Amino acid sequence: MPLKIVFMGTPDFSVPTLDALVAAGHEVVAVYSQPPRPAGRGMVATPSPVHRRAEALGLPVFTPTTLKGEAAAEAFRAHGADVGVVVAYGLLLPQTILDAPRFGCLNLHGSKLPRWRGAAPIQRAIMAGDATTAVEVMRMEKGLDTGPVALCAETAIGADETTLDLHDRLAALGAPLMVAALAALEAGTFATTEQAAEGVTYAHKIDKAEARIDWSRTARAIHDTARGLSPFPGAWCEVAVGGKLERLKVLRTTLADGNGAPGEILDGEGRIACGDGALRLVEVQRAGGKPQPAALALKGLRLAPGDRLV
Repeated sequence: MPLKIVFMGTPDFSVPTLDALVAAGHEVVAVYSQPPRPAGRGMVATPSPVHRRAEALGLPVFTPTTLKGEAAAEAFRAHGADVGVVVAYGLLLPQTILDAPRFGCLNLHGSKLPRWRGAAPIQRAIMAGDATTAVEVMRMEKGLDTGPVALCAETAIGADETTLDLHDRLAALGAPLMVAALAALEAGTFATTEQAAEGVTYAHKIDKAEARIDWSRTARAIHDTARGLSPFPGAWCEVAVGGKLERLKVLRTTLADGNGAPGEILDGEGRIACGDGALRLVEVQRAGGKPQPAALALKGLRLAPGDRLV
């Protein structure tokens, strides 16, 4: 029989799983998402991607600011769910919520646990230069991503892959994985394995202070940071234009050959010298502009070999 599900998610990453659960015939009795946030130039309160998708599917949406307290727990229990499915919801679930559904709560997490527990696993994996990652279904506990793992889909991280690229691939891999986990619950074959005690790392939230490029670092470190922070908040540097410094957001890069002073432009194709080695800017974004090929942007800025990015 189809399961009664409370789905809890907020960003774009969560939407494919919600769609997959509905397509699989499960009954989504409630969708929980973060409250609408101010967005855009007018700072208008805007529902989350999950909120919008749930409404389009005709599903009831709840946007509490907290899940603490007996009133929140009672409201959650009233849904009569068999299982809670959590995908990047954004709030920690207290034990009263975790215990409310008949089969507890399952979480879809974008890393191979116990590596990169926490808020930014996709970004941190790329920024660390990891060669592989995964998306996993785990049974939730009160600890931060500490629960036992049921299913895992591993994948290689491309040499030039950005967070946006990997985000979309993991979201697509994770949706059928959660459907498979619920099928196992229905069949009574759902099983989990405890996480290893070794190799625990934490994917702390991205601090905007990390986004400024230090050209004295190695080309590899700068490349991994830039692609890990793309598209948001975006690694950035500055360039002198007409006696003023203009911010340049770096969205895509690739490693290249060459040497020079850190930040030195080596050619018209966007090769930049680093503290060790060089990289080529592939796609950048000027302040107030749209993403564009780096060579075109450098030409528009009237930059030439020998000029410096800082």
